[in-house]
Amino acid sequence: MRSTISIKPLTQRPAWKALAAHHKKIQKLHLRELFADDPKRGERLAVEAAGLYLDYSKNRITGQTVKLLLQLAKESGLRGKMEAMFSGEKINTTENRAVLHVALRAPKGTSILVDGKNVVPEVHAVLDKMGEFSNRVRSGEWKGHSGKRIKNVINIGIGGSDLGPVMAYEALKHYSERAMTFRFISNVDGIDFVEATRDLDPAETLFIVSSKTFTTLETMTNAQSARDWLLKGLGGEAKAVAKHFAAVSTNAEKVAAFGIDTVNMFGFWDWVGGRYSMDSAIGLSTMLAVGPDNFRALLQGFHEVDEHFRNTPFEKNLPVLMGLLSIWNNDFFGAHTVAVLPYEQYLKRFPAYLQQLTMESNGKHVTLDGKKADYQTGPVYWGEPGTNGQHSFYQLIHQGTRLIPCDFIAFGHPLTPLGRHHDILLANVFAQAEALAFGKTLEEVKAEGTPSALARHRVFEGNRPSNVILAERLTPEVLGKLVALYEHNVFTQGAIWNIDSFDQWGVELGKALAQRIVPELESEAAPKLKHDSSTNSLIRRYRKLKGTK
Repeated sequence: MRSTISIKPLTQRPAWKALAAHHKKIQKLHLRELFADDPKRGERLAVEAAGLYLDYSKNRITGQTVKLLLQLAKESGLRGKMEAMFSGEKINTTENRAVLHVALRAPKGTSILVDGKNVVPEVHAVLDKMGEFSNRVRSGEWKGHSGKRIKNVINIGIGGSDLGPVMAYEALKHYSERAMTFRFISNVDGIDFVEATRDLDPAETLFIVSSKTFTTLETMTNAQSARDWLLKGLGGEAKAVAKHFAAVSTNAEKVAAFGIDTVNMFGFWDWVGGRYSMDSAIGLSTMLAVGPDNFRALLQGFHEVDEHFRNTPFEKNLPVLMGLLSIWNNDFFGAHTVAVLPYEQYLKRFPAYLQQLTMESNGKHVTLDGKKADYQTGPVYWGEPGTNGQHSFYQLIHQGTRLIPCDFIAFGHPLTPLGRHHDILLANVFAQAEALAFGKTLEEVKAEGTPSALARHRVFEGNRPSNVILAERLTPEVLGKLVALYEHNVFTQGAIWNIDSFDQWGVELGKALAQRIVPELESEAAPKLKHDSSTNSLIRRYRKLKGTK
């Protein structure tokens, strides 16, 4: 089965129609009833694979729901679409590109073809080059222009060239080289650059500029400021740039023109989307932080889940089940957001990383055949680490008017054991999932002696869905597994919705308009403005604030 298979529009598929009818029958069923009627439900609706345990029993589903969702996956050609991706077919149809982030973590000896060429040897050549570079910097063999050892590494990128490296660094800080400082600059707001560099010595600082084309406006603006800052601190010698900059790019001409030695340029390919690139050369800062061995363990974790996703029957397939449940909650229960709640402080940037992965992938309103979708696609992903979120937005999740499915992520062992902390942390994971599912009835509240005037305020309706994902501990390998889990979850959703999860045209219009407005803000003479009245007025007001005409 190939990606070009003819598939009925989503809402005309028999399984979709059956799910709609099924939803009408069970939509008022409460999780209290479902668990009371099936004492083994919590064991039956759970799957363990690749070192990850998924309890999905607290979703508003029955065995028939799961059966129909699996049938929907079949009718949507999910298996064929998966094979098309793994086989290097150009499933990113609007850009005519293959989608092969899975090749970034394929073992040596694997063959994955793009246009008849095996790309895996190229991937490992870049990984080997990254490893050699990282070892030189980490060991102190690499010296800066003045002969000092590199102690500070600053990654300059934006979008996937920033969110992946930032998330991975924070997640794996336990394994990082603590004698070195790692920082990340993404925002074109100058504050980001100033705060990242203000207490650093240029002689001890290495910048990694991550931009495939070496033309990204925000990244290259920050890179130029980094170059100016470096040269100012090192006496203005242009040749110093080569000792304090590396590039993750494919544009050797522009990299060289900037002053970076192309020997220290690390490439990647057009079949790697930005939000799927943290395990490519974009992860150079990650490798510098945790070392080549831990980076390869990260890749091994990705690969294990890739293999699980590709080879496991759908009824036992973690990413497929999560993707189908998301569609069930989003399209049938009208739950338009998903809260990702890692009970692990090292994963504090994981929800932000998932925002780009999920919403840039599936925030689409046009199907692969160019028609407007008549159903809801990508939900809004958001979240914060527990237990902090409990004292912030959990009020709305428990007692608000919106249905918000939750993914709880937790680990059996802490990386930094401290007294009772981890038991208390995990108790909160299990308690929150239980409270969301079962709530507290008015009768229960009254039985506690609550005054009648307050009783309804203390009722928890429950029946709010959640998944719980457990792993042994947060290692580089497990981080790779978690990211791959959500990557393939996103793929599953996009395959069902019949959208292109791998383009991002939605980011283009604002960028193009900004390029037009920049010279209008910078010109000394008053520009002739041809925007709408609001934009024209805002430009004029800003120029007045600047003191220009």
